[in-house]
Amino acid sequence: MTAAVHAFCEDRAAAGRLAAALRVPLRMIELHTLPDGESLPRVVTGGAVALLYRALDRPDEKVIPLLLAADALRRAGARRVVLVAPYLPYLRQDAVFAPGQPLSRDVLGRVLGAAFDRVVTVEPHLHRTADLTPVFGGTPVTALSAAELVAAHVGVRGDPLIAGPDAESAPWIGRIAERLGASSLVAAKRRDGDRAVGIEFPKGAAVAGRRVVLVDDILSTGATLACAIGELRAAGARTIEVVAIHDLSRRGGPAGLRRAGADSVISTDSCGHRSNVIRLAPLLATALSPETDQ
Repeated sequence: MTAAVHAFCEDRAAAGRLAAALRVPLRMIELHTLPDGESLPRVVTGGAVALLYRALDRPDEKVIPLLLAADALRRAGARRVVLVAPYLPYLRQDAVFAPGQPLSRDVLGRVLGAAFDRVVTVEPHLHRTADLTPVFGGTPVTALSAAELVAAHVGVRGDPLIAGPDAESAPWIGRIAERLGASSLVAAKRRDGDRAVGIEFPKGAAVAGRRVVLVDDILSTGATLACAIGELRAAGARTIEVVAIHDLSRRGGPAGLRRAGADSVISTDSCGHRSNVIRLAPLLATALSPETDQ
């Protein structure tokens, strides 16, 4: 059964790395915008298994063309269509937090689950959801951990202290620290609004003089990480390196963190950004290789 990676133009680089890792063709999707603003994608035919790669930052402008492309691939002969979305949006709204709000996680899950045979993502932002497959209507969702790739990039130089800005970061902080045989530190966070947060690391933590690697799954406004950086600097950290799994910030995000005291700010290539350093293609290819062997 033949397979190919299909991608929109702006995902060409990351999708190309995945296609090369899988040793399958990369086929680009043409996207035409009609005068009334509607999208009209056109796919290249060929391949019974279509691996549709899409970074889903800015989801409101991307989801409709994605769904149309999935339909086009099936009509062009694909018997299996797999969504490769290193970043999945709307998962933070996993409950109705105030009257009148939607349950965004379930809305997106139903729509994408109905369009694809499988979904593969990396470090989804989950608070209270252990398994996304039921949320996606029974469509299997493979949630990959980037811990091994991050640990390989960080390395053991200087006996790093792996730090997380809040309790939600504890699982991946623990995985990274375990792979490195390093110590870890997780802060308590108080949120007073979208941008107003308070961070407090455990009192007496051995931070002074350390190489600290501050890891978070999402860099958006940077408010949480900037606050954490300030606390770590005040505690005497020698250097602070920030690693974001998904960099959703605008241009000023990493620059703002450097102004706050970070020595470096990098991310994976789950979403195209100047901060991208860690490549996810090897991780994704390992999970997707059975799709190309069918």
